[in-house]
Amino acid sequence: MKLKPILLFCISLLGCSAFLVAQETATSSVTDTVVAKDKYGLRAGIDLAKLARTAFEEDYTGFEIVGDFRISKYFYVAAELGTEEKTIYNPTINYRSQGSYARVGVDYNAYMNWLDMNNAIYGGLRYGFSTFSEDLLAYQVYTTNQTFPPVFKTDPIEYSGLSAHWAEIVVGIKTELFNNLYLSLNLQLKRMITETTPDNFDNLYVPGFNKTNDFSEFGVGYGYTLSYLIPIFKKDR
Repeated sequence: MKLKPILLFCISLLGCSAFLVAQETATSSVTDTVVAKDKYGLRAGIDLAKLARTAFEEDYTGFEIVGDFRISKYFYVAAELGTEEKTIYNPTINYRSQGSYARVGVDYNAYMNWLDMNNAIYGGLRYGFSTFSEDLLAYQVYTTNQTFPPVFKTDPIEYSGLSAHWAEIVVGIKTELFNNLYLSLNLQLKRMITETTPDNFDNLYVPGFNKTNDFSEFGVGYGYTLSYLIPIFKKDR
């Protein structure tokens, strides 16, 4: 009578062992068929920062469209096109600069996305050029004679056909808010390469480059963009 329970226990133990071995064999034979794919296409949008400045700054008007196209796993061809008009009032001079510009170059995405993510932490290079005009609205005539008050001339003078060329470094982040909709923030460090200046005057503001000065060839800028990706094809990650 004591032998029967022992036999039943041994049979149960062998059955459990056989079941576990069968489960392990079945699991190891299953192959993962899910392949992650990356989207490739044209991403286009607008600079929200320039729209906000246009709405809230009385002396500024600007508009910029942005775009990029993915050419490899990490690299994108990128471009920005825009127009700007800026009026500056100083105690000794009032002037207005207006024109259009373009910036073209490449971006490198250093962020390793997880599955189904398309965010970016990127750096890039740009070549920028602008065609514009400067309007000298009013200016104070320089004099060392303090007997009479300074003369302030208000006869506008227009300088047209001006141009500028520069190089810049761009760093930024890009986040996918919803499917194919992206919000981006970027900072730009610019260096002037060459520019045409008017006679007896200087370029005080270059569209696309921003403010200039006599002490440095460098300028800065920023962008806050909203863009949409138009997928064209996909590649296996």
